[in-house]
Amino acid sequence: MRVAVVCASQYGATMGIAERISAELGLAGLDVRVYDAARPPHAEDVAGYDAFVVGSAVYMGHWLKDATTFVRRSQPTLLEHRVWLFSSGPLGPETTDADGADVRESTVPAEIADFTNTLRPVGHRVFFGAIDPEALSLGHRVIRKFPGAAGKIPAGDFRDWPEIEAWAREIARALVKTA
Repeated sequence: MRVAVVCASQYGATMGIAERISAELGLAGLDVRVYDAARPPHAEDVAGYDAFVVGSAVYMGHWLKDATTFVRRSQPTLLEHRVWLFSSGPLGPETTDADGADVRESTVPAEIADFTNTLRPVGHRVFFGAIDPEALSLGHRVIRKFPGAAGKIPAGDFRDWPEIEAWAREIARALVKTA
C-alpha cells in the first residue's frame, strides 16, 4: 500500500513530525514517501497513492498556505482515499491553559472544520511543535521581542515523539488491516 505524507513546515519542526510518521508507517511495511507541500506530487502522481497523511505548521491559527493549497487542489483525489490530518503548533510544556482548557483543542486551525466537511478525514491530531529562535526569520525574531511574546512563543522542542509514533502506528494498523 502506497502512502503519501505531505506537510508544510516553516522551520523544519513539522517536517520532522512528518518524517517520524513516515518512518513508523514504513516499519509496518507500507510504501511511504514524504513530500514538502511547497513541492507536492503532481496531480497524476497523487492518484497513485492509496492513503494520505497531510499536515502543517500552524501560525496565527491557520495552516500554512502550501498545505491548504495542496488539500484544496487535490480534494477530488483525497475524497477517494483515506486521509489523516495533523497540525503542529502549540509551544511550551503546558497542556492546559490558564482556564484549564486543553491547549490542543483550543489551537485547532481554522481550516480543519472546512477540511472535515469537504474531505471527511479519518482523523485530525494537533501536536506540540518546536522553535529554535536562532533559526527564525528576522520578522519572527522581532515578534518574539515584543513584551510578553517570548512567554507565548517559548523556545524549545515540545514535540511528544512517543505520542506522534503511537498515532502513526494507529494509522499503520488501520491501513494494514484494510490492505
